[in-house]
Amino acid sequence: MLLAQNISYKVGKKSIVSDCSLVIQPGEFTAIVGPNGAGKTSLLRVLSHESTRYKGNVTFNGKNITKIKSRELSALRAVLPQHTTVNFPFAIEQIIEIGRYPHQTTRIENERIICEVLELTGLSSFRGRAYQTLSGGEQQRVQLARVITQIWDQADFPKYLLLDEPTSSMDMAHQHTLLELAKNLCNRNIGVLAILHDLNLAAQYADNVLFLKAGATVAQGSVRDVMTEEIIEKTFAHPVKVSYDEWTNKPVIYSLPKNRFAITEKQIVNKNKYVYE
Repeated sequence: MLLAQNISYKVGKKSIVSDCSLVIQPGEFTAIVGPNGAGKTSLLRVLSHESTRYKGNVTFNGKNITKIKSRELSALRAVLPQHTTVNFPFAIEQIIEIGRYPHQTTRIENERIICEVLELTGLSSFRGRAYQTLSGGEQQRVQLARVITQIWDQADFPKYLLLDEPTSSMDMAHQHTLLELAKNLCNRNIGVLAILHDLNLAAQYADNVLFLKAGATVAQGSVRDVMTEEIIEKTFAHPVKVSYDEWTNKPVIYSLPKNRFAITEKQIVNKNKYVYE
């Protein structure tokens, strides 16, 4: 498993993450949610070893991250950042092939894996297309294929996929396609961590959720345990209604107006009944 214990991270004198602990189990999808500035991306950078000046411990499969060599770590975990800039006219399969860099495998083996991932991500028909000719959502799917290729090899140890707001530039169809792909990777002994802004997407795809606010943990646990009105309102300082979908039995979160208890003349219905403003 990926274990983070008592992580604290500062920029100058400003505390960004405060004494945060997190467990990512292989075969499970964990979401991090919280308002802007909560420290979500900073925590992910610590977990990926992009940020190294922090207090606490991070271990991958029982081994401290500081003891793992760069190439070994690259084969163990893959990271999809919020934005990736490509300035050269690469074909999409050239972008995806970058994910094979940490592995000392043959060109034939690399080609086999690239073909499998292209098929998995629905990009086979895009082969040969220049990356810059794709839409933002399609480019993000190519980048997802790249990081999947990085950890696709079968192994006798768990691997991990870290996603930083992967759906932020996508329409609804692309959002669900990407998260369903990420969720299915759990079947390959992969632990998935994703920073998500949409609470309903987190509720639908995640097994576990970490709520962060001002760098500190508000709550963490299974979706059913922590996707509550009390925890969501405490985290986001905004009123919500949580119900359960009758088909999926997953929580559905509805935003409520902050002044929902204010009563005006227009809200009076049938003399004694009121509706939200």
